[in-house]
Amino acid sequence: MNKWIGGALALAALFVGGLFYGWQGVILALTVIVFWLLLQFSRLMRVMKAAGEKPVGRIDSAVMLNAKLREGMRLVEVIPLTRSLGEKIAAEPETYRWTDAGGVSVELQLADGRLQRWQLLRPAETPSSEA
Repeated sequence: MNKWIGGALALAALFVGGLFYGWQGVILALTVIVFWLLLQFSRLMRVMKAAGEKPVGRIDSAVMLNAKLREGMRLVEVIPLTRSLGEKIAAEPETYRWTDAGGVSVELQLADGRLQRWQLLRPAETPSSEA
């Protein structure tokens, strides 16, 4: 949700609660707002706990991650798919990389915290010598 919309909804809840139910309505609105913030915080902590259990920038399958990505995803939505934090390879544009055991990697570019583009990078094939 957009932070401006969330703030506007919180202020509207406080105003409407105060208008119709007085101080009790304001207390109820504050309780609902705090509960919603705690839910968001709890979700973020669950994501970070799961991501902290794996090495940075490692995933099981880069091809599967590539198939699940879509434009506009937030980094908080990508991390549960990878179950690890990405290796930051550039600050501008904000770029992260995840690599699997086969050397295949996915690079994600974010703008304003949202996924703009990504690419699947396969390792260069080395010619095998036949004996």
